[in-house]
Amino acid sequence: MSDTATGPGTAPAGEPAFRTATLADVPALVELVESAYRGEASKAGWTTEADLLDGQRTDAASVAEAVEDPDGVVLLVERDGELVACCQLERRPDCAYFGMFSVRPALQGGGIGRVVLAEAERVAREEWGVGLLEMKVVEQRGDLIAWYERRGFRRTGVYSPFPYGDERFGIPRRPDLRFELLTKELKGV
Repeated sequence: MSDTATGPGTAPAGEPAFRTATLADVPALVELVESAYRGEASKAGWTTEADLLDGQRTDAASVAEAVEDPDGVVLLVERDGELVACCQLERRPDCAYFGMFSVRPALQGGGIGRVVLAEAERVAREEWGVGLLEMKVVEQRGDLIAWYERRGFRRTGVYSPFPYGDERFGIPRRPDLRFELLTKELKGV
């Protein structure tokens, strides 16, 4: 990611500042992702998956792999020095994959998510020259899918199975979970 006006140390107090994650950030990233999706703490926000899944959402090894991926970037969002949000972008042959999108539960609904998504789109479009963003969302997360649709993503009707039996992705609370592929065309490429 290039050093832009939203780079470290350039945002006014209280404004979100972006930077690229390093291995030193892995523990804080794991905690942030877990807090946004799993357990009681996640219920303070609207992105919780606690009613669908128990167990972990991610682990240090998976996050470290994403941070070190030469074809990707993990963007951190800090406000007044505190980690408040993150996302992962992975460069693929004809698109960029958007994932690990997390916002602290108490801050959800306040606009940070829109800022993070806009920066991810900018990086994919301007720095990587990519015209398509892809992501997978648990199909049963209708409210979350609707949020993405309001931001220009479209449902594809392309599904992939949830990895039942692999507790690295959580312990399902129901037998019908699956992912749907969402895509968004990025203008200006």
